[in-house]
Amino acid sequence: MTATIPRTIAEYLEQLRSTLQGAGADPALIQDALYDAEEHLRAELHENHGKPEAEVLAKIVGSYGAPEEVASIYVDKEVQVQQALRPPPQRPRKTAWGKFFAVGSDARTYAGLFYMLLSLATGIFYFTWTVVGLSLSLGLSLLIFGVVFAVFFFATTRVLALVESRIIETMLGERMPRRPVYARAGLTIWQRMGEMFTDPRTWSTLLYFVLMLPLGIVYFTVAVTGIATSLACIFAPIAHIGWMLGLVRIDVADHIRFNDTLLVPWQIADPLTFVLGIALLFGLLHFARGLAKFQGALAKNLLVKPAG
Repeated sequence: MTATIPRTIAEYLEQLRSTLQGAGADPALIQDALYDAEEHLRAELHENHGKPEAEVLAKIVGSYGAPEEVASIYVDKEVQVQQALRPPPQRPRKTAWGKFFAVGSDARTYAGLFYMLLSLATGIFYFTWTVVGLSLSLGLSLLIFGVVFAVFFFATTRVLALVESRIIETMLGERMPRRPVYARAGLTIWQRMGEMFTDPRTWSTLLYFVLMLPLGIVYFTVAVTGIATSLACIFAPIAHIGWMLGLVRIDVADHIRFNDTLLVPWQIADPLTFVLGIALLFGLLHFARGLAKFQGALAKNLLVKPAG
């Protein structure tokens, strides 16, 4: 049990936050735990309307659990969930070649590659929504309708941030929030609007959405170019063999020339091209795996509210 029983919801949440931080919990997990706890506590207070908050909280601590107990449950469950979702451990490779080709058996690699292809569409949408929303919010700011639209726009960015967080967590394996930040109680609508505009996370989310367009273009271009080039290099020698056997009607280049000077005959060019295609393909997979870690860290820093 806690050394001091919290007398207010704010004290309970602060004890829960401190305990989770002391346990080294992820900021996304802390956000989810605080949201669930506050939602439950406020529901209990609503059902016991008219009773002192300290009295209701004393009852809740006995049923829902003290902050330390709740924090321990969340940490233990998170460990179990992460273990269940984590891909099977790969057999350790001792050689450099084994480590290089091992990326092909990692499911997260292909999820990262798919995210690279998807990022162009999401990047265009996020960028367009952000630029149009900010432009209209500023352009209509002198009208009452403009204020309403600005609030609507900033609220939708938080929803989109949660959607992107789920995409990041599902495809890239980075733990992201599954609950929004709980709005503080007791604030007027104008205070809540002011808090929304002054929250650094609001602007960091918009920055993330703007960055996703150039990043999405780069990711998509690298993915498509890498896939097309590597597969062309892999199948070109196979197509050449088929052409020599009369199985393929298309004439395939069987050597490397420069100004009509034969540089590399087909006996060497074909194996080199095949090996180059394999190297490019697995190099792309390594890039996708590294990009997953980079993108996950970027999203974590710009979309997740700091735990402190």
